[in-house]
Amino acid sequence: MLTAFARAFRTPDLRKKLLFSLGIIVVYRIGTHIPIPGVSYKNVQTCMDQASANQGLFGLVNMFSGGALLQITVFALGIMPYITASIILQLLTVVIPRLEALKKEGQAGTTKITQYTRYLTVALAVLQGTGLVATARSGALFQGCPVAGQIVPDQSIFTTIVMVVTMTAGTGVVMWLGELITDRGIGNGMSILMFISICATFPSRLWAIKKQGSLAGGWIEFGTVILIGLIMVGLVVFVEQAQRRIPVQYAKRMIGRRSYGGTSTYIPLKVNQAGVIPVIFASSLLYIPALVAQFASGNSAWKTWIQTNLTKGDHPIYIAMYFLLIVFFAFFYVAISFNPEEVADNMKKYGGFIPGIRAGRPTAEYLGYVLNRITWPGSLYLGLIALVPTVALVVFGASQNFPFGGTSILIIVGVGLETVKQIESQLQQRNYEGFLR
Repeated sequence: MLTAFARAFRTPDLRKKLLFSLGIIVVYRIGTHIPIPGVSYKNVQTCMDQASANQGLFGLVNMFSGGALLQITVFALGIMPYITASIILQLLTVVIPRLEALKKEGQAGTTKITQYTRYLTVALAVLQGTGLVATARSGALFQGCPVAGQIVPDQSIFTTIVMVVTMTAGTGVVMWLGELITDRGIGNGMSILMFISICATFPSRLWAIKKQGSLAGGWIEFGTVILIGLIMVGLVVFVEQAQRRIPVQYAKRMIGRRSYGGTSTYIPLKVNQAGVIPVIFASSLLYIPALVAQFASGNSAWKTWIQTNLTKGDHPIYIAMYFLLIVFFAFFYVAISFNPEEVADNMKKYGGFIPGIRAGRPTAEYLGYVLNRITWPGSLYLGLIALVPTVALVVFGASQNFPFGGTSILIIVGVGLETVKQIESQLQQRNYEGFLR
């Protein structure tokens, strides 16, 4: 693999793409450390050093921003508004006929949907930025920190507007940097920025576990966590690559003097067809009651129940709801992203059929049956992987500092495999030996 990397850097145009992508990554990481105007950087660092900032409520967004959220920097919102906007547009494509028609128009339609995604990203950035500023001003961002209420010393309307505009502009710059990597770099720009954000927090979290450990100076806990991480990576790679291949044959057709078709291929149905989206959906949905309870006044019964049962990651009710929501969203997303009837109609149109299954409706029913069968193990796998931080909380007391969470491992492995495949394909186009053998 090192030899393949060396050959990649010896290829002039590929070396240029790799160096350009690395340069964009450096710019992105610099932006995650520049504080926005109106924030007391000294007080932020004081709260960060005290108690890891009680990140449970904001842990997901903080992870996607590479730790920039809790430091309230220019790129504090990171890539999260774009991810949310992309998921919303993907869901609306099934509901709104206009978007569905655009999706079928090819490159022109995709460009239009991308434009809508950018607009929605800016709108979400304004909302999330306003919420973050309000949370920081109230002192709720760092609960238990004595200077939490002094993070934003000047609480005037002008300062608030400047902070929100700065974070929104930062989100726009992050979106632009991701598109630059996609167009002029090695591709998958948004995914690579997400990958870098998650990996950036690994060293500090691993060292925090070592410092908290009590066995042999913390080295036993440190080594155990590394071993668990390697096992999880191997498991995720195995499941992410697993797929059910449904054979498809195309009948031979004569058009003029030429014959077309007569080939055999397959439909690859992945075990984890939904990817990491169900985990993001479930996490975001469980954050909503906690956010509402946090800003609600008084001590009503519903607020007490939410704070008792839905804010602690090791509570049985929280664990059960989190797991069930992941399973539900896995089936929901697969149902809206893969249409068996559309696939069956396209196969019938071009003379394709599954051996032993009649074309048309029987083919659609068979594809739906197989998809449901393989979605069950995929959804259960997602739920179990996502519960790893909860197990770490009980065993190691690591809480949100546990680096190998289900969401982070899924993203890192998925983006890593996709990036390696892209570099591999570019190497093979130049008749070089690639990464995979």
